[in-house]
Amino acid sequence: MTEGDGTVFAVVGPGAVGGLLAWLLHRAGHEVVAVGRPATVEAIRRDGIEVRSELFGDGVERVHAATEVPPGASVLLATKAFGLDDVLAGITAAGPTEVISFLNGVEHMEPLRAALPGVPVAGASIAVSALRASTTVIDHRSPFVRIEAPDAAAGFASVRALTDAGPSVRVGGSEAEVLWAKFRLLASLALLTSYWRQPAGSALSEDPELTEGVVREVVACSAAEGVPASELELVRALRSVPGGMRTSLQEDLATGAPSELDALGGALLRIGERHGIPTPSLARILSALGSDA
Repeated sequence: MTEGDGTVFAVVGPGAVGGLLAWLLHRAGHEVVAVGRPATVEAIRRDGIEVRSELFGDGVERVHAATEVPPGASVLLATKAFGLDDVLAGITAAGPTEVISFLNGVEHMEPLRAALPGVPVAGASIAVSALRASTTVIDHRSPFVRIEAPDAAAGFASVRALTDAGPSVRVGGSEAEVLWAKFRLLASLALLTSYWRQPAGSALSEDPELTEGVVREVVACSAAEGVPASELELVRALRSVPGGMRTSLQEDLATGAPSELDALGGALLRIGERHGIPTPSLARILSALGSDA
């Protein structure tokens, strides 16, 4: 991908993650449009997007912003999982050339594909710690931005652009493998930290039997969906998480903000029910957190 080839990259959902991606792509010389709600668009048009990052440096990029996806754009979907319904019609109406999704969870790809017949669509994952200090200011806190994309997305213009924009990009495996690799860890960690209302280290050790039950059930659901994994591998991944880490689900539930509880925990209950897998540990957590899944 070279600058000026005519591809327009529409980042739908310019929050902490989407805003960082838009900033990186624009800084690398690509034509980018941040697609968001009117208030967000107005703020970006006025102030640009500012990123504070030890890895990439600090700076402001004057990213274009709009409330609608430009026709024929390459779409990078970076909303929260619960925001898909709000943006899907706009994406469809734009007739995108391709769509790559960075949504958390595993259930969003079916409605995406159903709405976009004939359009190349791929589910990817991103590992990054970034928070919005304000509507247009993003604190990039992790010493990395790691993107995993499936083999099916190898030819996407967005994948090529992201590769030269700064993030670590790995392409390989099936879409299910890419999505479940993140989902197993994220769902386990987010549900346990939210249930105990504690950071990762203490949440994982508070009740070893509950933690073991969650790991066992998540791994069983993954295997039933065609992505085998070992419980030991997931336990090791959980133990590698910094002990003081808090999750966005935990923070959203604590403040009463819209959350991804259903996309994470609810999805696992539905998968377990579909495959006849008992999920008592997950059901206990979801019940305590008030899910109606």
